[in-house]
Amino acid sequence: MIFKFSDFKKSFPIIFILTFIVLNIEAQNVKWSKDGNSYTRVESGQIVQYALPGQTKTTLVGAENLTPAGTSAPIAFRDYSFSEDGQKILIFTNAKRVWRYPTRGDYWVYDRTTQALTQLGKGRPSSSLMFAKFSPDGQKVAYVSEHNLYVENLSDGSIRALTQTNGTKKLINGTFDWVYEEEFDCRDGFHWSPDSKKIAYWQIDANKVKDYLMINTTDSTYPRAVPVEYPVVGENPSPYQIGVADVSTGSNVWMNIPGDHENTYLPRMDWAANSDQLIVEQLNRKQNESTLMLCNAMTGAANPIYQEKNAAWIDAPPVETFGEMKAWDWINGGKDFIWVSEKDGWRHIYRISRDGKKETLITKGDFDIVDKLEVDEKGGYVYFTASPNNATQRYLYRQKLDGAGKPELMSPAAEKGNHHYSISPNGRYAQHYFSNYYTPRQGEMVSLPDHKPLDASKDILSKIQTMAPADSKLSFFQVKTVDGVTLDGWMVKPANFDSTKKYPIVFEVYTEPAATTVNDEEGAGENRLYLGDMAQDGYIYVSLDGRGTPSPKGAAWRKAIYRKIGTVNIRDQAMGATEMFKRWPWIDTSRVAVWGWSGGGSTTLNCMFQYPDIYKTGIAVAAVADFLTYDNIYEERYMGIPQENKEDFVNGSPITYAKNLRGNLLYIHGTGDDNVHYKNAEELQNELIKYNKQFQFMSYPNRTHGIFEGAGTRLHLATLYTQYLREHCAPGGR
Repeated sequence: MIFKFSDFKKSFPIIFILTFIVLNIEAQNVKWSKDGNSYTRVESGQIVQYALPGQTKTTLVGAENLTPAGTSAPIAFRDYSFSEDGQKILIFTNAKRVWRYPTRGDYWVYDRTTQALTQLGKGRPSSSLMFAKFSPDGQKVAYVSEHNLYVENLSDGSIRALTQTNGTKKLINGTFDWVYEEEFDCRDGFHWSPDSKKIAYWQIDANKVKDYLMINTTDSTYPRAVPVEYPVVGENPSPYQIGVADVSTGSNVWMNIPGDHENTYLPRMDWAANSDQLIVEQLNRKQNESTLMLCNAMTGAANPIYQEKNAAWIDAPPVETFGEMKAWDWINGGKDFIWVSEKDGWRHIYRISRDGKKETLITKGDFDIVDKLEVDEKGGYVYFTASPNNATQRYLYRQKLDGAGKPELMSPAAEKGNHHYSISPNGRYAQHYFSNYYTPRQGEMVSLPDHKPLDASKDILSKIQTMAPADSKLSFFQVKTVDGVTLDGWMVKPANFDSTKKYPIVFEVYTEPAATTVNDEEGAGENRLYLGDMAQDGYIYVSLDGRGTPSPKGAAWRKAIYRKIGTVNIRDQAMGATEMFKRWPWIDTSRVAVWGWSGGGSTTLNCMFQYPDIYKTGIAVAAVADFLTYDNIYEERYMGIPQENKEDFVNGSPITYAKNLRGNLLYIHGTGDDNVHYKNAEELQNELIKYNKQFQFMSYPNRTHGIFEGAGTRLHLATLYTQYLREHCAPGGR
């Protein structure tokens, strides 16, 4: 994948991110052939193939092939996937949203040999199938429907329920509950065995998780309760099991994974490079101990092979958001696997033996890898992104699998900014996208390792040479705080800037471990909630990344926030602003605004309440006001367990400091927010009322965390934001 939603998911403004990623990136990504010498993509509703290196185009599936019998229009499909032999294609259509993503819908199979188009899951409810995928031999398709796992035989259309229809809203087979999806990126919860005879799957039991009751007052005459199994911080996790189902008999074997399943997590699982064993990762409740186990698929016996501990937390390996979960790369005939760890203080790639007894550090040095992209075992390299010298940028590197030598820079050194890649399985080609703060996103197909464009007319380097940073109103800077912490930042100065005048300043904030805001890429410095041009209107627009953000600056930087969200990150923002005021006298310290969404909304509130002398106006959207109301996986990972250190949650929560409000506050929340519940808004309102603190509040009826549903919502939100900012933090130099 080129982009992962986990990079952005709690950032802001979430609706614009959702729109960009889901609608645009999916359509633009290529799907590589198994041998890596060609790729397919969707063009004008057809699936076309490009053979490399010449990029010879062939139409594999035309609109006429995707028109069901008795109809006149082809299927409008959202995604597709191939069988191992490339002769059958799964078509995903009629997608419906499940929490954040449209992951359930209808599936059709197109057989390129017979030219037959067949719908799967006949008899199942419309748009109820999830994560359908071919068996490796291409003879069957497995899918989830209404929390049960099914296998359909493509030769005769027969369907077998592998979970014996025991799935319910609370007993979840082959997929996950809300919190696993939100915090571990777990969606697709089953895997075919390589021999096509078995399927391994998660079962999540949410029966003991309390329902969080939201109220829908808009869709019927009488209000109705909307229950969501939502484990609030301090509540036990949902128990899990891993089952292995025999697709021919429907019999199940449960893995005997040790430990208390109500106080641990199992975020990753897959077949261990054969059809006899599974490999799983188990995290303890605090998520600071990771154990890898091999499980016997026939007996269920589990054998721990590798363990890691951390004083703060351990991140589960990233997975492909829109693809099948893949956390392990097996090499050397299944004798070794590739793993990512921060155990030496930096995020590095390791090679681990199958029994866990031998490990080799592949990437060495005082730098972080950002993403592990592709393992080219035949060529002897692993490809990854990193940026050792500038945390706001990303570049492609490769390193020998035996760890010998130094990392080799693949991205052109002249292209300063952010590079994103999808690399072919053979490591010979890559889909490459590049942008920086003054260069719009550019795409090309390149060969590797020389990084030469296959089509000279799309050469990014020649394009960016015609663009100049001087044309941009944005600049990057660093500021060192009184605490000795150096923060990266960007700034957009007003048009026709006059250093003898004083201008209002608006800070865009997030500051938590899920996302950075200071990135040298297209979109930096844009405020999509502001109607108009902030620079033309006379605002200074700024963002700072402090400690705790996932910048590639080492584990100590990222984990300085452990048990200190709401204190360390807020102080970094305030001290950074203070240093800026000292450095640049043209900042009007009487007109200082701050805004953010979700975690950025929490930061906005804390800035306003903890440092009222600095921040005069705040706009907080969908903020967590009380850290004791948010979900257990996120809060306990970064803050500990409230039964042991409740004072840290209290000390970081904005509601604790609400009595200090002196400036202008606009607080915005959707009543249908299933992520940061509306309870936060009412708790905060009560606290502000208690101390007679005047503020402005806007609720959006039945809108979720993104506040985008319903006619006129986006424009109304942007208008509200813009008018409030202009009224309380007036634009223009004085």
